[in-house]
Amino acid sequence: MKYAIVESGGKQFKAVEGGTIEVDLLQNEPGNSITLASVLLLVDGDDVTVGKPHVSGASVQATVVEHFKGEKTVNFTYSPKKRIRQKTGHRQQYTRLAIEKIEK
Repeated sequence: MKYAIVESGGKQFKAVEGGTIEVDLLQNEPGNSITLASVLLLVDGDDVTVGKPHVSGASVQATVVEHFKGEKTVNFTYSPKKRIRQKTGHRQQYTRLAIEKIEK
């Protein structure tokens, strides 16, 4: 099984050929092809390559599938006996990438 650990938006994701990953919102249109160049680890069967900090010459080819919003999180704070209540919500924007090819 061939996979790579890539970095996008300060976070690390496991990218498997033929699979999908969900990263923070990227400014690419759906259908566009992108290259993720910051590969931290590359595994091809029994051959493991660890970067220092990145694997030189390695990249991951991906296609933008869609942009979507994550689950809603609700933050509720209150102070008892003071009638202070504050409710806020947030939905994070994500981009789904289809991993096509892992190159070294």
